[in-house]
Amino acid sequence: MSHEIELKLALPRRALPALRRHPLVAAAEKCGNALTLDNTYYDTPKLQLKARKVAVRTRRQGRQMLQTVKCAAVSSGGLSQRPEWETAWTGGFDFTPVDDPATARLLERHRAELVPVFTTRFRRETRRLVPQAGVSILLMIDTGAVHVRTPEGVEREAEICELELELESGRAQDLLDLACTLAQDLPLMPADLSKAERGYRLFLDTPAGALRSEISTLEPGQNVVEAFQGLALSCVRQWQGNAATALAQGDPDAIDPDNIHQLRVAHRRLRALLKIFAPALPETFAGTWNARLRDNANRFGDARDLDVFHAELLEPVTPEGLADAASMAALLETVRTARASARHHAGVSLDLATQGRLLLEFTAALHRLRADSLAEAADLRSFARLRLDRLRKRARRGARAAASLEPTRLHALRIDFKMLRYGVEFFAPLFGTRSITRYLDGVVRAQTTLGFLQDVDTAHQRLADWSRTQPALAAAAAFVLGWHAPRYARLRRRVLRECEPLLWGGKPW
Repeated sequence: MSHEIELKLALPRRALPALRRHPLVAAAEKCGNALTLDNTYYDTPKLQLKARKVAVRTRRQGRQMLQTVKCAAVSSGGLSQRPEWETAWTGGFDFTPVDDPATARLLERHRAELVPVFTTRFRRETRRLVPQAGVSILLMIDTGAVHVRTPEGVEREAEICELELELESGRAQDLLDLACTLAQDLPLMPADLSKAERGYRLFLDTPAGALRSEISTLEPGQNVVEAFQGLALSCVRQWQGNAATALAQGDPDAIDPDNIHQLRVAHRRLRALLKIFAPALPETFAGTWNARLRDNANRFGDARDLDVFHAELLEPVTPEGLADAASMAALLETVRTARASARHHAGVSLDLATQGRLLLEFTAALHRLRADSLAEAADLRSFARLRLDRLRKRARRGARAAASLEPTRLHALRIDFKMLRYGVEFFAPLFGTRSITRYLDGVVRAQTTLGFLQDVDTAHQRLADWSRTQPALAAAAAFVLGWHAPRYARLRRRVLRECEPLLWGGKPW
């Protein structure tokens, strides 16, 4: 068995000439001529290998035929480490080299059922780069396609255009450092999906969809820095997955708004992590990356705000026979135009080169982090309790300040509750599941209430601004605000009472 350590980078086909001309690529040793690789992936009709995250492939490489078995691994920032077993293909499956007992049993159990599921065909150019003594990296430029023909005869195809960096000797960090250097000049996006995963998605015709945040998998035995790295990499996967799906649309106006929203959620969670774990991180790390992530997320903010305004405040209103019809029509058109403009701006702002470079640089910085003696010795549960206590105390101060019910104070309290929620979600596996879940449900309810109040306050200002420049909107603006006024007043009166048991009652950590 060998362990393949590689970093996969997607790039637009138009960038291939610039990639080949890049000084590092041009100076790398060519490893023979370019080869066309024909690959067939096998599974059972019920895709039982896929269910166990195992891939079986045969490859024709010139006159040579190979059989490869791979097990899936978690990939973050394009970097993956996975076990693989390769042997000559002689016309029948040979799984004797597979020395992982569970994988070997799975393959032998289904050997007779294996059938072709999809194929890939691509041209591979291979170079070897030795940037320093003890480090050797293969640079493989792959261009071609994944092809599927379903049992019903439906054919589907997806383009392959990527650069794979495979480590021959050295550290995984060397791959990230090289990728960061290349990304300074080239549009490179880390790609977590393997060719096999892409093939299965194509076979099943699975839409990519928006990628939501992962559930925390912290373990008490981790040191504090390891815990931070694991949580941060889960946020990186959410950021990267949504950016890649959105960019794959090609047309900025065709991007699903939920991809942009979940991309921003990943940034919010990352920034919360940086603040929560700041005492265990190098002095400048948290501040530098908090600012860079904030600036990146701000590119996409207005589109989400307008979507919330439309979905939460405008759609629920039923003005039939009550509101000024002409004014409501003008308001709906204004909102439609503003949303389209904001979505277009967000799509245009989602630049592949910028997102890819930032993802790679943050992933590389994460891998460089090392725990100092204090962080190494700290008990993770104790650290979590201290940080959660601090977040709760901050929210208490916010609740006292919000006693006046001023919108700005309530908004600040909402942010405090969001931070408390993220902290509880991050550290939840370290404590009792039932009590943490009940507490978290309460925090989410309070945050939702505070969020509605903030949405109405923001809408009030937005509608006032629009009405100043378009007086015809004034009647509709007043009707919409009046529609929500009773609920707004009711929630505003009781929100601090909802917060009290969460901030001054028992705590589940």
